[in-house]
Amino acid sequence: MNLLDIKNLSIELTSTGENILAVDRVSLAIKEGEFRGLVGESGSGKSILAQAIIGVLDDKWTVHADRFHWQGIDLLRLSIEERKQIITRDVAMIFQEPMSCLDPTNNIGDQIEEALDQSQFSGNFWQRRKQRKTAAIKLLHKVGIKQHEKIVKSYPHQLTTAFCQRVMIAIALAKRPKLLIADEPTASMEATNQAQIFRLLASLNQLKNMSILLISHELEKISHWTENLTVMYSGQFVEAGSTEQIFNTPFHPYTKALMDSTPRADRVIGKKEKLATLPGTIPVLQHLPIGCRLGPRCPNAQKKCVIAPQIESFHGHQVSCHFSHRKDY
Repeated sequence: MNLLDIKNLSIELTSTGENILAVDRVSLAIKEGEFRGLVGESGSGKSILAQAIIGVLDDKWTVHADRFHWQGIDLLRLSIEERKQIITRDVAMIFQEPMSCLDPTNNIGDQIEEALDQSQFSGNFWQRRKQRKTAAIKLLHKVGIKQHEKIVKSYPHQLTTAFCQRVMIAIALAKRPKLLIADEPTASMEATNQAQIFRLLASLNQLKNMSILLISHELEKISHWTENLTVMYSGQFVEAGSTEQIFNTPFHPYTKALMDSTPRADRVIGKKEKLATLPGTIPVLQHLPIGCRLGPRCPNAQKKCVIAPQIESFHGHQVSCHFSHRKDY
């Protein structure tokens, strides 16, 4: 059963009286216990999509979808309050910028305790208080923070960005969510700490059957942990399939470019030789190309690309391109 089932989700930004289509007809389905990666360059719309799922976009953003289901419930038919009640109970998100998400007026211990699922505690109020403190300390240990005595009494501004990121992860796990959305959860960490967090996410997925949507711009890094991948470019869906399918046979030219630009130990690169890259940069929202947004940078672009391509599926491997590489395999 699909935990989350979204079809043709579009997100518009109202700016100076003009509507800008930031996310264009993106579909995403996440099964129970699935570990899915969402990949794309900065500016691809990954974070906006995640924020739309948990409902934290402000009034300047308008969200449309043909289908937006959570465990079979049509969220679009519910009121904002009913939708918020379901999502805040079952979905948690780790944001990119922890310093701006943590409450500067409360210490870390209080913030973690506030996020805990209160139904797990019992007894008198002093017993529940002790249980909450113990649970908060266990969560800090789980995310790799051993010196809990100092951290629980600290305020966000007294900690490094890396420590704040770990605290954000602990707060997200405190809710015991069915779906955890991790938006660049290790961006401010060193390589060894990154591996520890990825192992934690993998263990939660395997042992607790927690579904995880891991968002990153580094395809190679998250491929070791995810079962399935979805690739976005400039607010559009380009390719999706199992991680093995996408790595072995990337159909879309953008996915292939991401693969080719990744340094690999088994690839011989000549002295001063440049890595393979797509020319140009990702377009800004105010000047989006019509049709396929990769068109101005795409090596396969032709006149037909001014029309947005339809999604085609080949044994579960989906691609949205008029001239994909699928014929090469």
